[in-house]
Amino acid sequence: MQNNKTYIIIGAIVILSLFMATKSKAAEIISLFEGKENEAYKDQGGIYTIGFGSTWNFDEKRPVKQGDKISDKKALEWLKLAIKDVQDLITDVVKVPINQNQKDSLTSLAYNIGKGAFAKSTLLKSLNQGSPKIIVADQFLRWNKVNGKINTGLTIRRQKERELFLK
Repeated sequence: MQNNKTYIIIGAIVILSLFMATKSKAAEIISLFEGKENEAYKDQGGIYTIGFGSTWNFDEKRPVKQGDKISDKKALEWLKLAIKDVQDLITDVVKVPINQNQKDSLTSLAYNIGKGAFAKSTLLKSLNQGSPKIIVADQFLRWNKVNGKINTGLTIRRQKERELFLK
């Protein structure tokens, strides 16, 4: 039981330091829903993942593969790199003014579904066409499936992203 308390405390410190370092609501949502794993594992979609949901090994410039291991510090570094990469994409593909909450919600979504899927999404098209904010926000809710099946965790995540987008 003592070991579990230690891990919980360490985890809370890591997540708190992440929030303080990034001051990003995107990082908050991503870390909350992705969790953190120091060894590569297959996610629900069957893709090797590590750290805070990273599918890319930034050090070796290749996809994450079975057997990869990283430290807590490295997981935070990779998360920051991935968030910056996604935010650069958002800056490039979003053609209308958005506020920081909208950018953070789009960052969390694109981080999770992938940059390619985001760039081709109806959500992005609707946003760039100037659709009402509520119409765009409702598009978040469509991205709640894994292998065609509704996923409770994704449903909750999309609701959080939608709420943030509307602020």
